[in-house]
Amino acid sequence: MYGFIKVRAAAPRVFPANPALNAKAAVAAIRDAAEAKVQVIVLPELFLSGYSCGDLFRQGALLKGCEAALKALLEQTTRYKLLCAVGLPVQTRDGLYNCAAVFQSGVLLGLIPKSYLPNHNEYYEKRWFTPYPKKRQTSTIDFAGQSCPFGSSIFEFCAASPGAPTVKIGVEICEDMWMPISPGTEYALHGAQLILNLSASDALVGKQQYRRELLRQYSGKNLCVVAYASAGAGESSTDLVFSGACAVAENGAILSEGERFRQAGSYCDACIDVCRIDSERINYTFFDNLDRAGEDYVSYISSVKGEQPLRLPELTENDIERRFDPTPFVPSNTNERAERCAEILNIQAAGLAQRVSHTGSKRLVLGLSGGLDSTLALIVCAKTCSLLERPASDILCVSMPGFGTTRRTKSNAKALASAFGAEYKEIDITAACERHMADIGHDSSVHDITYENTQARERTQILMDLANACGGLVVGTGDLSELALGWCTYNADHMSMYGVNAGVPKSLVRYLVDYFAQGADSALAAVLRDVLDTPVSPELLPPDENGRIAQKTEEILGDYTVHDFFLYHFLRFGTEPQKLLFMAKRAFAGRYDEPSLRRLLELFLRRFFSQQFKRSCLPDGPKVGTVSLSPRGDWRMPSDVSADAWLSRLAGG
Repeated sequence: MYGFIKVRAAAPRVFPANPALNAKAAVAAIRDAAEAKVQVIVLPELFLSGYSCGDLFRQGALLKGCEAALKALLEQTTRYKLLCAVGLPVQTRDGLYNCAAVFQSGVLLGLIPKSYLPNHNEYYEKRWFTPYPKKRQTSTIDFAGQSCPFGSSIFEFCAASPGAPTVKIGVEICEDMWMPISPGTEYALHGAQLILNLSASDALVGKQQYRRELLRQYSGKNLCVVAYASAGAGESSTDLVFSGACAVAENGAILSEGERFRQAGSYCDACIDVCRIDSERINYTFFDNLDRAGEDYVSYISSVKGEQPLRLPELTENDIERRFDPTPFVPSNTNERAERCAEILNIQAAGLAQRVSHTGSKRLVLGLSGGLDSTLALIVCAKTCSLLERPASDILCVSMPGFGTTRRTKSNAKALASAFGAEYKEIDITAACERHMADIGHDSSVHDITYENTQARERTQILMDLANACGGLVVGTGDLSELALGWCTYNADHMSMYGVNAGVPKSLVRYLVDYFAQGADSALAAVLRDVLDTPVSPELLPPDENGRIAQKTEEILGDYTVHDFFLYHFLRFGTEPQKLLFMAKRAFAGRYDEPSLRRLLELFLRRFFSQQFKRSCLPDGPKVGTVSLSPRGDWRMPSDVSADAWLSRLAGG
């Protein structure tokens, strides 16, 4: 459902050289996985024989026992519709191969032989096994009472429901993954989103960390998912110990890991997102060229003996066990978040420094409202002056109180400029706006869009003219969330000479200001904390009777955190509306009910599409993360496109 596939990597207790007992353990593992609604399970390398059999691999009794064990395993799992992969030795006319048997509902779909055999230190597989030639075409063999493909294959499962993706699965064995150009990479280039790796990797000091990083990077570079199951309890003897390491990695992130060194065996589950993988591959176009994968020696298996198409069992919403971070732009780990904030501020300051150097600007002109976005822009301006070894007095902070300005924000703006050592200028725009509205025949008692935008445009005119007068550059303050929703006045706060916050979403702006406050002196930190506590507002409508902000943006648009969640998944992965709503329900459970989230998502979609014309002519600004709305960079979209198709999908059409 929604492109989620539930995968299990399992390492049950193994009994070396006892195929019948190992087959029973495999049946139990498959039964448990099926009951847990798992759709794909991978078991370790040579599980039916045990990896550590040594020269017993030359014994016909063991080899025939493994074939009989697989036959029994197939017969005892006909009722289970999940896809299974288990390791065993397979003897053919031309050699003995270390293989993965791939089967579903008692049908042997294929045998995948290992290509790269380790033969160093504690490993000496070439003593018993034959490496499978990389370019050999897939053949057909009879094994365990069935006829099946033998060679490099991708298993292709048709969509479980309308609109769901086709799922393509490749299988490789242990050392194959460690190679510079692995079979898994070849499978990925041929379309496989999920790679199953059957392994027997022994436990050594430092190896777990290395293996985890390998899985993370492997899934990242191949834009795929890797489900990894390694030999564990029962395998350890003589010189080696096996920990039962199990993990699932998706596109550069570890989704789940099993507990190692468990005597009863280990496993881990993860609901992988195939649509997310497909979206990444559309974005990174190097996946559209199979010439990089060499000759087409990989076969596609999409049906059972050319008849029934392959299908995985379906998941329901309740079966999808995956957490969705409500703040995807903001790392939950404190140290990682601090590193992210430091890096973003450096990127913003470096971009502005280059623009100032290139234009020879004498001043940085900033409209300072005492709100969140302009405070972040001031922090960036101060860092820029430091980079350029220029005094903070080169920053001209302009406060322009109007009809909606409150004492709180006005005093915070003045205090901020003073704390940073910037020049401060206050220009009241009330009279100018009243005169302008009189000139155009607008009744200033009517607090409509004209009343609001008159103030926004007056402020921008002042900033531009001041910049001209002092040889300065107007620094924009609008953030990524405002640009996505079009919450800016065209040719007013929408315009600047360099928009330093253009790549920063509102939910992240807060953390950037908070991060800077943690290293500031007590006086500045106190002002920054008050800015963080101030409601987000353009302050274009008069305050309430107590002089407090009356026009609160999030009471009009909704929670910026929710909109940022939509923005991230909509732009980053092209997530469909119904799936996005499902993810939001999980992410904001207990905070928002489904009708509220549906209304917010509909509002997001309507505004995102209708406000593109503002984004089509944005000023320059630095990209700081993977999501950007620059019309010159990451987001190219006609200004007059309808949201109807997306709204229809949200409604279930």
